[in-house]
Amino acid sequence: MGPAEVFIAMIVIGLPMILLTLIANRYFRLREKKLEVEASLAAEKAAQYASRSMELEQRVRVLEQIVTDGGAQTAAQIEALRQHKQIESREKSR
Repeated sequence: MGPAEVFIAMIVIGLPMILLTLIANRYFRLREKKLEVEASLAAEKAAQYASRSMELEQRVRVLEQIVTDGGAQTAAQIEALRQHKQIESREKSR
């Protein structure tokens, strides 16, 4: 096997290997970026769900308190909730 045959063998074997390596490298970098974006979106959704969950827990606590308290306190709390909703609706309309 002479130097020319070795050179041709390197081109035939080496060039496709280099191209495959470059393509695989780009593919895996793209895949990594895609996973990073998906992870950030998942974290954002989790934060939104946690926030919403806290709001719902607070509302349930208020409802539990209304149900378990006496009649006079219940009426006062219902009025306080109505006033709170009226204030919120006014702020949203601005």
